[in-house]
Amino acid sequence: MINQYETVFILTPVLSDEQLKEAVDRYKELLKENKCELVHEETWGLKKLAYPIRKKSTGFYHLFEFRADGNFIDKLELTFRRDERILRFLTVKLDKDALEWSKKRIAKLASKKQA
Repeated sequence: MINQYETVFILTPVLSDEQLKEAVDRYKELLKENKCELVHEETWGLKKLAYPIRKKSTGFYHLFEFRADGNFIDKLELTFRRDERILRFLTVKLDKDALEWSKKRIAKLASKKQA
């Protein structure tokens, strides 16, 4: 069954811009290979962590919102666990209220970009 998910992942701060882009592109490609539809993507940039993770106090945050089969989530999370560049990740299935809120947020972001 196809559901809509949102994944936020934190990349280690020691990556160069090029390495950061390559890591994000790798996960975009993984979504494509598994016939997932990328609905929305955001780069939140370098942020301070609430607590140190692997002796790092900051990390690059990135968000993917996508439609996928539920079986794909295990594969995605296994790939995150094996990637040493990923400090943390969280994937949530969006319910109808979250989908509605997400649509409003995306529309608001799009209107800010046009202004």
